[in-house]
Formats: sequence, structure tokens, C-alpha cells
Amino acid sequence: MILFSTILKTNDSFTKDMFVQLVLEWNRTSKYEENRVPDVNWNGEYSKKFGNDKLSLEFADYSEKQIMAVRHEKISEDAVVWDTDFVVNFEKKCIAIRLERTYREDALVMDGEFSTPHFITLLIEGGYLAQDCNLPVLRTPTIITDEDFQLISDVVEQKKEYQLPVIYVSKTLDNQEVLDTKWLASRLKGAAHVLVEKDKESCQMCTQICRETKETFGAVKIYYPSESMSRRRFRYRSINGDGRRRLEKVVKNVIQYWNSQSMDILQTWQGVNNAILNDSLNRQIEKFQESEHARQNVENEIDQVYEAFDEDLKKMQQKVEELAKTNEALMLENSVLRAKLNITETLPIVYQGDEEDFYPDEIKDMILGALNEAFTKTEASTRRGDILEDILEKNQYQHLSEKRKQRVKAMFKGYKNLSSAMKQELSELGVTISDDGKHYKLTYKDDPRYMVTIGKTPSDNRAGDNNAALINKTMM
Repeated sequence: MILFSTILKTNDSFTKDMFVQLVLEWNRTSKYEENRVPDVNWNGEYSKKFGNDKLSLEFADYSEKQIMAVRHEKISEDAVVWDTDFVVNFEKKCIAIRLERTYREDALVMDGEFSTPHFITLLIEGGYLAQDCNLPVLRTPTIITDEDFQLISDVVEQKKEYQLPVIYVSKTLDNQEVLDTKWLASRLKGAAHVLVEKDKESCQMCTQICRETKETFGAVKIYYPSESMSRRRFRYRSINGDGRRRLEKVVKNVIQYWNSQSMDILQTWQGVNNAILNDSLNRQIEKFQESEHARQNVENEIDQVYEAFDEDLKKMQQKVEELAKTNEALMLENSVLRAKLNITETLPIVYQGDEEDFYPDEIKDMILGALNEAFTKTEASTRRGDILEDILEKNQYQHLSEKRKQRVKAMFKGYKNLSSAMKQELSELGVTISDDGKHYKLTYKDDPRYMVTIGKTPSDNRAGDNNAALINKTMM
């Protein structure tokens, strides 16, 4: 099961020896002692394995293609296999990083504290990564002003082909940061660029080009390199905990993007080892053919070659069989995942948009309410009626919105003015009240889209019912 993958460009300073030393430092300085492979003494060999069956660090050198691969493998007490792979192509100047673990039921859930590997930090601090077009690869956010207008234009209008997604974080109207951008950049190092507005006054041109954030200050936008991947926007909500929740959503979306990208076979540990094995097997076959050709003249010599080749061939065939079994296991794992997704009852009929719940299950309840209203108007014993009834039964329609509407109606029955009890009850429903002269201004969940005005001392006996109807129509 793939947990994370990325591909980064390297510069000329990242040589084969430097790569080995960096891997050794990464292993030696791991903050988790149980992950450190002990007694790793490199003697200059580029193809070597350290450790044991439970914890190992293995190097594989594919010199013909100027490729070197490293795998760190750990088998935990509960028999879960954790693999961390680094594959460097020194000719193309790039490094592929990949984390995998044995599939289990909980493997579909991403850890809320997930960060990209610490090895990327060592690459950044060592200055081994090349720029992504005009953006450096960092583990800290980049502060932008209108001086960076051309850069923002390149990102938004896709004038340059960036390799990493770009995250644009705008400030609120009062120049507040809506999430911890330093923590976001640290967790997504090597997976995305994080651009943060310095303040609204110095980013007016940037705001203009980023039309998605023009009217909703505090929005976060992800621009993906792939045209097949839709841009994602996360609106700002002034609700407690919103920043942390949105940060996790941003991290999850970026990681899912990378995990959906395909890698060239020679950018994977398995592919490099298969290529090395095939080349070795081909060399053995060529050697065998040359020996076979010379057999007529050198009978004794060919017998010795047969004996050596037979032993090597058996080893190669055994290794091929092992790799074939591994591939079959991976294919079976994918089949299990597809079957699990095909039979799950939680697969959505429709996908949720950018709107978020103002209270638990709000969006679901409103959709079910609309379906229930359509069902009551649908003739019985029809296909349409049966489908609507089945969805309502399976989703346990709770009439949450209707209950809130009834509370508002009861509250405004015989309304004369807003009492302390009414203000308290409105606050519990998420309604903010502000004084506006002869009127009260009511705003739902601090969202200016949902605002109504009511009189303080109405003379009409029907004012209470009218106010309740207006509030329910606009907010509930």
C-alpha cells in the first residue's frame, strides 16, 4: 500500500558518494531508535545489504543506467512490512522517494500527523535539490508581495510547468493567518510549494490575478501541475478549530495527488532490481552462447562453463520466481482494494462540493429533506418513488433542519422584542446578533451570505411569524 511518493530534481553536487553518505546519515540520525539499522560500515561497495530479516538497509547499483536505489525495510512485531525507497537517476538528475507498507484494513486512513520523510530535509539543508522552475524546494513557506506578481501569474495561468503543486494562502481582511503555514510547509516539504501573502495591502495585484481568493479573504488554493487534476479551494470560516481542520485537508489532498501519479519502472526499487537481474541474466546467456560456439574446439573448457552457468542460472531463475510471486501478491492486494471499494456501502452517490457543515450532518440532512419532499409528491409504486424511499431508509433521515426551524417558529411566537433568553437560544443555533439602530442584524455562522434584519419593536402582530419565516428561509 503506497503511503507517499514524490520525484524531485537534483543538481550537480548530488553525486553517488554523496547520496550514500546522506542515506547513512539519515539512518544514523533517525529519531526512532527502533528504525536505525546498526553496524552499517560502508566500505565503498555500491551494492550491499546491512541488517537482518527484520530490519535492513540495502543498496543496489545499476551502473549501466547511472541509477542507484536504496531500500530501508522494517518488519514490525505484528508482521507489517514498512518500506522506504530512494532511487536516484544521476543522468536525468532526479530522485524518487516512496513509502509503502503491507496492506491492512486501517491502511486506507491517513495518519493525521503524517509528514513527508526527514530525508527530504537533509536534501534541502545540503543544497542538493534544483529549483522547480523559478521556485526553490523548501521546508518553510515563501512570503509573497506584489513584487512576485509575475511568479503568481505563472502559477495561476500555468505559464510554467511546475513539478510540485503550489499552495497559495491568502490573509484575511485584517491580515490574519488562517492556518499554521510553517507547520504546513514543514509537513509537505518536497511535496508542494507554500506561498503566503505578506499582507493584503502589499498583495493587491496578486489578489487580482488569483480571482479565486478575491472575494473570500483567507482562502487557501492548491494549483496542481497536472491539467487533469482540478484546483482545490478551501474557504475561510471564523469557527474555532477551522485552521487545524483545513490544514489536514490540504495535506491530505496533496498526498493523495502524489499517490495517484504513476512512476517510471526505473524509479522504483522493484524496477531497478528487475533491470539489474535481467541484465545479469542476459550477460550469462551471452556468455553461454559464446561458450557453446567454442565448444567444438575446447570441450573441457565448455564443461566448466556449463557447470558454472547452471548454478548461476538456477539462482537467477529462483530470484525471478520470487519476484513473480511478489508481483502476484501486489496484484492480489490491488484486487482486494478494488473489491473493497466496489462493495462498500459508504461509496457516495454524489460528491460533496466546497460547502462545509455548520453543524453535524447539516448538508446530508438538507439533501435528505429535499429527497423526502420529492418523495411525498411522487406517485406510489413507481421507480422514482422506490429509489427515493430506499435512499431515505438507508440514510436514516433525522429531520434536523426541520427541528431547528420549529425552534425558530416557537421562539418568535408573539414576538415583541429580543429577550435575553431568545438571544441565548439564537446563539446556540449559531446566529450572531448585532445592533443596527432601530433594527437587529442577524448573521448565521458569521457568514455574510446568510444575514437578515428584523425590527426591534414591531407594531405588526404578524411580525414574529414573518421574522421566523425569513430566518428559516435564509439560514435553516
